Amino acid sequence: MDAKSVATLEFNKILERLSGYAAFSASAALLRALRPTNDLILAQERQARTSQARRLLAEFPETSIGGARDVRPQVELAGRGGVLTPQDLLDVKATLISSRDLQRFFSKLEFECPHLQAIAADLTPPPGLIEAITQTITENAEVADGASQRLDSLRREVKAANERILAKLEKLIGDSRTSAMLQEAIITKRNGRYVVPLRAEFKSRMRCVVQDQSASGATLFVEPLNVVEMNNAWNEAVMAEKEEERRILAELSAAVGAQISLIQANVRALATLDMAFACAKYADDLGAAEPLLLENSGKTDEDEQTILHFTRARHPLLDPQSVVPIDIALEKGTRALVITGPNTGGKTVSLKTAGLLVLMAQAGLHIPAQSGSRTRIFRDVFADIGDEQSIEQSLSTFSGHVTNIVRILQKADARSLVIFDELGAGTDPQEGSALARAILAYLLRRNIPALIATHYPELKAYAHNTPGALNASVEFDLQSLKPTYRLIMGLPGRSNALAIAARLGIRDEIIQDAREMIDPGSLRTEDLLDEIHRQLEQTRREHAEAENLKNELETQRREMAEKLQDIENERLAVLEEARRQSLRELEELRAEMETIRKDARETAGDVKEKKNLAKKIAGLEEKASEPLDKKEYGSPSTPRPLRVGDRVHLRNLKTDGEVLDIGDDIVEVQIGKMRVKVDLRNIERSGKGTAPSKTKAVREERQAVESSSSISLQPSPGVELHLRGLRGDEALEQLDRYLDSAYASGLPFARIVHGKGTGALRQLVRQALGASPLVARWENAMDNEGGEGVTIVHFTNE
Repeated sequence: MDAKSVATLEFNKILERLSGYAAFSASAALLRALRPTNDLILAQERQARTSQARRLLAEFPETSIGGARDVRPQVELAGRGGVLTPQDLLDVKATLISSRDLQRFFSKLEFECPHLQAIAADLTPPPGLIEAITQTITENAEVADGASQRLDSLRREVKAANERILAKLEKLIGDSRTSAMLQEAIITKRNGRYVVPLRAEFKSRMRCVVQDQSASGATLFVEPLNVVEMNNAWNEAVMAEKEEERRILAELSAAVGAQISLIQANVRALATLDMAFACAKYADDLGAAEPLLLENSGKTDEDEQTILHFTRARHPLLDPQSVVPIDIALEKGTRALVITGPNTGGKTVSLKTAGLLVLMAQAGLHIPAQSGSRTRIFRDVFADIGDEQSIEQSLSTFSGHVTNIVRILQKADARSLVIFDELGAGTDPQEGSALARAILAYLLRRNIPALIATHYPELKAYAHNTPGALNASVEFDLQSLKPTYRLIMGLPGRSNALAIAARLGIRDEIIQDAREMIDPGSLRTEDLLDEIHRQLEQTRREHAEAENLKNELETQRREMAEKLQDIENERLAVLEEARRQSLRELEELRAEMETIRKDARETAGDVKEKKNLAKKIAGLEEKASEPLDKKEYGSPSTPRPLRVGDRVHLRNLKTDGEVLDIGDDIVEVQIGKMRVKVDLRNIERSGKGTAPSKTKAVREERQAVESSSSISLQPSPGVELHLRGLRGDEALEQLDRYLDSAYASGLPFARIVHGKGTGALRQLVRQALGASPLVARWENAMDNEGGEGVTIVHFTNE
């Protein structure tokens, strides 16, 4: 990318803000070094990485690189034989622990976050190094006593020597004969030796070595002779302890240095992961969306395709609360956009917004625009914006611009994007206008995409009459005399000079004289533009009302879906309770029948008793013959033979259909868009089937249990099917079974949850839905309902 243009578009400011989201210096350095790429595959990979990081942080917001540090300088020092401090070693340990934890975490997310998982695959801490540092260095950044047996022994020796000295000196300062000679009854240190504060006038009365004195000279810090040897022994033990600590640190540092390549690879992988996390957090704060990146070969056969299309785009460096979103596009054969309008109306901001969003998209950053915004991958982006005046090079504003334009035109081609602000300005208007038109014509002849801002009316006319060019304008509110900053595609800007002058109080006669001096054709054009702008404003208001109505309807649709789900759950609960109640009644009936039979056998010789039992059985069977779920009213008529066109119920499939053909034992039935052949015994007239009786249940136990719970309605499988984590063949098999069940149960729609991931499973599912005769149509779920990770299926009504 052209470095001067990248700086002109303020991409470096984006990177500076982005680096503020980094968790440690290594990732911050990567973010500051981030540059747009013109490789489509690499740019798409970066975008996917940012998207996966956003989804991951939304589900697991606590995910981070932990206590990792950029320990590469310390590791390089250890590799050269240097000795690391305990704190350096703790930083190495914390970094390796972060690597280990994140590697384990991402190993379970291969399907959900494949790009992040690929980065995490490089997180391989050296075996045993974390444990070695843990055993050697305490959390207080000190060498542990147990780091070696010698160190433990030396520290006990130091402690013992220290206690002997203190005991001797405490006895001294507690002695009434010497306490009067001391400035204070304390023990302190000077020059690494234990001393007591002696008043100077008593120096000759105590055998001692003077180690220091106060600023006034009134106090001498003396070491009594009877503790000199003790101090010597203590110092020797302390030095031996420090030497052993250094030896241990050197040994551990050598172990770190031996793994320099692996540790540096871990730091790079951690930095890359944290870079993705930073991009995700920045995108969330911006309210950004992933752009669709298009291939850009620069061939003329692509002229009818979109070059860029940003919807509700916002400049990322402006206050998001006050910035006005714009729609800006080069599509359907348009290769140049000419933007006109008043000063401070937003022309330059519109150009910078488009250019900066292209750079962000190609750098792998999500852009502050509506989802669905798209752009080609440009080989280079060139921008001439701002004052190019140079005192050092003796260049005027016009000369500075022309010098930059010459450089750009020498490098730009059909795979580049060129941005010119105030093209041809800074010189004679007639010549500047002619030069601007000539440059625009040059760009169009060479199929170079361009965004141009200008004040020249001739350039507006040229864009209107030239294929491949399109006008656009920034709005100006004549009531408030302020720009609205909205960009209107397809319309040139109006000349508001007379209207503004009139609003500010210029006499009407002067305004009228001025209008008479203007070409009548230009006045008619301005009046027509005024009318078009008024109609456009009315259309915008109506569109906003329609959008609000759409949102209300969508809210109602979601509420209805929730109610349907509640009804479905309640229906299933009622059916389940009915089934259980039927089973309980059958069990009671079966037990009562068995008791009666048993009584009958026991009274085989008693004829009178037999007759009584027979009456009981008859009454019980009569009671059991009542239908289980409903009563039939009216006398059943004799059924007529089955005919083609009759609606029938298929008991084995538990669904209704229409008879197409009748054979001896086989009937062909139309179910939706499917034709099936069914055994005649599995068919009954739709709505004419009766529930099985309890008498049959008594006589045939197993059939009774099954019949008592069989209802002609197919139980609903629920309105949602989860396929995330399944292989393609498994997912398609479950989807096929679910579609049959959902259609047969009469569901109007369903949600298929397949996840986002790489998109492979989503593509398989949607191909299967497109081929299914049961599916009328499918669509993406709303962003707050799963977006690309969920497909809404609408079943056919046939």
